[in-house]
Amino acid sequence: MVAHTAVEKSLLRAAIARAKRRRRARQLGLGPRLSDLVAATVGSWRFVVLQSLLLSAWLVGNSWIGPGAWDPYPFILLNLLLSFQAAYTAPIIMMSQNRQGRIDRHRAFADYRVNIRAEAAIALLHEKMDLLREQQLREMTAMLHETLERLAVLEAARQISGPAANPPGP
Repeated sequence: MVAHTAVEKSLLRAAIARAKRRRRARQLGLGPRLSDLVAATVGSWRFVVLQSLLLSAWLVGNSWIGPGAWDPYPFILLNLLLSFQAAYTAPIIMMSQNRQGRIDRHRAFADYRVNIRAEAAIALLHEKMDLLREQQLREMTAMLHETLERLAVLEAARQISGPAANPPGP
């Protein structure tokens, strides 16, 4: 019965967490959503491969055409484009990382609170187990004393009745 309610509580907490994540996602403005999209795109292998192909095509195309190319060697236009890309993507990625860092800190704090509660519950269980062991030890000690008293009474009764009452065993 207790495990069943614990499972229900766990499922309820998971559902609440999912609802909070969905609500947070809907509450995000255009900027945070855009920064997350840019960070997810730029941080993917698909982007790295695509950009590598485009850069290779740019370099090969301009080198093949020669001095009449739209961006001949030393590829100044390409350097300018890559500088613009780096100048804009770096702060956007940092905005996404900062926001994710805040979310992670909130999650870490929530985990910390759960761990504190779990630690308190475990300490309480240890205390209960210690009390149960002490109670069992007292009961066993009382039973042992009672058994020893009965043995003493039986031994005294045997000594009073004498050896004739208790013939020796086989």
